[in-house]
Amino acid sequence: MTMSGRTLSRLVASICLTIAFCGSAWAQADNSFSPYSIFGVGDMAHQGSAYNQSMAGVGVALRSNRFINIVNPASVTARDSLAFMADYSMYGDNKVFSQGGVKSVNNVFNINDLVLSFPLWDHSAMMVGITPYSSTGFSSSFSYPDGNIGTISFSADGSGSLYKGFAAAGVTLFKRLSLGAEFDCYFGSVTKTYNTSISDKSYNSIQNSTTLQASALGGKFGLQYEQPIGQKVTLALGATYSTGADLKGYYTDERYSVGSVSADTLYYKSDTLGLTRKAKIASELAVGVSFKYADKLMVAFDYSRSDWTNTGIENISGFSKTSSPFETCLSESYRLGMEFVPNRNDIRYYFNRVAYRAGAYYKKDYFTCNGQQINSMGLTFGVTLPVFRWYNGLTLGFELGQRGALREQLVRERYFNFSIGVNIFDIWFQKPRYE
Repeated sequence: MTMSGRTLSRLVASICLTIAFCGSAWAQADNSFSPYSIFGVGDMAHQGSAYNQSMAGVGVALRSNRFINIVNPASVTARDSLAFMADYSMYGDNKVFSQGGVKSVNNVFNINDLVLSFPLWDHSAMMVGITPYSSTGFSSSFSYPDGNIGTISFSADGSGSLYKGFAAAGVTLFKRLSLGAEFDCYFGSVTKTYNTSISDKSYNSIQNSTTLQASALGGKFGLQYEQPIGQKVTLALGATYSTGADLKGYYTDERYSVGSVSADTLYYKSDTLGLTRKAKIASELAVGVSFKYADKLMVAFDYSRSDWTNTGIENISGFSKTSSPFETCLSESYRLGMEFVPNRNDIRYYFNRVAYRAGAYYKKDYFTCNGQQINSMGLTFGVTLPVFRWYNGLTLGFELGQRGALREQLVRERYFNFSIGVNIFDIWFQKPRYE
């Protein structure tokens, strides 16, 4: 078994640098920042790698031997039989928030995924990786005067994430039907704090804190079927089903009275998830279709559906249906993406070998706020620039979108996001011709 020394050196060095840089970024910044992440497990992470995100997150019916498609485990078999592949990407999240004439901005930059893929035996392969599942990040404060006790100030902060580590394998049967299965491990923690302080020091301040430390085991099943139509057109159908995952771990709720004279614990309770409190990650069903013309044009559409209404997630978030403006509901998404390559084999003009992508999506979140479901919509654009030989490339993606609205006391988010992905491809597992 051999691998070119230069490619191996580039691979090891690049992954080490990326892990070091992104590990530091993970430790210093939230994966997301949004007032809507105050509820439940926070904001759901971006769909797929930079390759998928540059096409609005489609991937259920995508098959490509040039990229790792982590949306459907059945797609791992679409590869060269001796190829080793790696993908890692980062993203920047830039948002402008508006409510009642008040605006604010926030920017975060973090890792999105790290995935490795390699063959097992004839017509089968696997991939392993890690990616964010959901993120919590918010901060707000306000104050108002009280004639009796001075100025009362209130602040709220939250941070944390749930991550998903996965291992998937797939096999192709009868040349056209591919099946895949994935084992998922969710883990992470979320902390939320709410403080009320009084300027008159003869009165104590109140500090509230809730912490969720959770893990869960789940799975994902996928299938894809390809049907040639004529000599140049291929139709592909795909479907995935992600199982629900029961959350395990603990949930603590603390409340303290703090002042210059005395401090006291007003309330403390710790519950074990899965025993005294039960909650789970919802299952998800997704279907997709794609059309491919030669090695030049591809168009794909995905639909996904996830019902969070009976997950019990509001029981671990510090909210209840009787006192909170948030409630779980049915989440849906519609995604349309396309890719165009003028001429992959052009040796004279570099930009004819570049893959150009675009997409659009409409998504309904898994909760309502003040009885209004939070929806988002956006446009995506991207390119993959060929680097070195074979299918190595640098993927750049851009996203413009809006979430929420200026009604019913909601917050409107307008965002410009970007992603950077590195695709590594090399030939392994071949016997040397000369000793």
